[in-house]
Amino acid sequence: MSKRITKLLFKSLVIIAPMVFMQSCSFFNKTMEKVGLGGKGGGGGKGGAAGSADPLDGIRNGELVATARKGYKQTAPTGMVLVPSGSFTMGQADEDIMSARVTMNKRITISPFYMDDTEITNHEYRMFVNSMLADSVSVLGEEFIMTKLYPDTTVWKKDFTYHNGDQLTENYYGNPAFDMYPVVGVSWDAAQYFSKWRSGLYNNFKAENNQYKSPRFRLPSEAEWEWAARGGKEGAKYPWGNPYVANGKGCYLANFKPFRGSYQKDGYQYTAPANAFNPNDFGLYNMAGNVSEWTQDAYSESYMPVTWDLNPVYNDDNEDRKVIKGGSWKDVAYFLETGTSTFEYRNATRSYIGFRCVMDRLGSVPGRE
Repeated sequence: MSKRITKLLFKSLVIIAPMVFMQSCSFFNKTMEKVGLGGKGGGGGKGGAAGSADPLDGIRNGELVATARKGYKQTAPTGMVLVPSGSFTMGQADEDIMSARVTMNKRITISPFYMDDTEITNHEYRMFVNSMLADSVSVLGEEFIMTKLYPDTTVWKKDFTYHNGDQLTENYYGNPAFDMYPVVGVSWDAAQYFSKWRSGLYNNFKAENNQYKSPRFRLPSEAEWEWAARGGKEGAKYPWGNPYVANGKGCYLANFKPFRGSYQKDGYQYTAPANAFNPNDFGLYNMAGNVSEWTQDAYSESYMPVTWDLNPVYNDDNEDRKVIKGGSWKDVAYFLETGTSTFEYRNATRSYIGFRCVMDRLGSVPGRE
């Protein structure tokens, strides 16, 4: 019995001793790092955050041998879809019945980006408000949060004369029945705060897990929004194409006001769930109707001639008018057209205006360019 135990101990020592020796010489650790099973993150692991890898690892023997850092892959954030790059003719796709002459045609090119597949919902926005109340009262103040960031629920009464909006005023934002409906009563400035908070939330998680920083969330430019709404269809009047607002069976394709006093024809009197109706070819819901959407751009009658033809955006901090796109549940079909642009003031809150976010896609998109 003792001989057997002695043999087992001897065999164990034969196996363990070399491993201890290799580990003491750092051989074991380096080998494990190379196969991705050890180390502190580094440039070859899933992370690659600043400071986790040798900043001079691209210089060897007096030569530059730097190649792409390993471990980086940009993926679509939850709830977003990839909108590929492309070139299209921006502007009115049909008669300018308002004779506004502010959406004249111009061919432009847009870089790829990610976009929320639906408008930001009540429950998503509630996470933002709750977070502000939980950790930012000392910085922003409770009054600012409740008056500037919290949705204005009174819009259902004050937007329309002699309108019984009490039920929506009391229930639209707070009741679970409307959790998946688009948030409204949010100003352009509040949408900017939401985007900044969402960016911090996303990148703080990445930093804590030693991952590369992501581009920030933001509002889409007017041009990005229009490109996304068309879904790759050149000259499309609506996100689903041309030229009708109903399919062959007479079913309406969006939530809007088909006729005078007729709000129920499309199935919804006010807003619809954020994922109602079919998505366009990019996988985006309600790019026409339901709620109009804030964009980044300031409104300008001279937008077309003054902006560039590559990723145009018109920023003007002195202009309080901001572009809204897409039309809403209360609008006629003209405002649902992809090329129609109108405006609202940045601090205004309306029962028919919401928003969605985008994020820049960095680098090329294999198979989609």
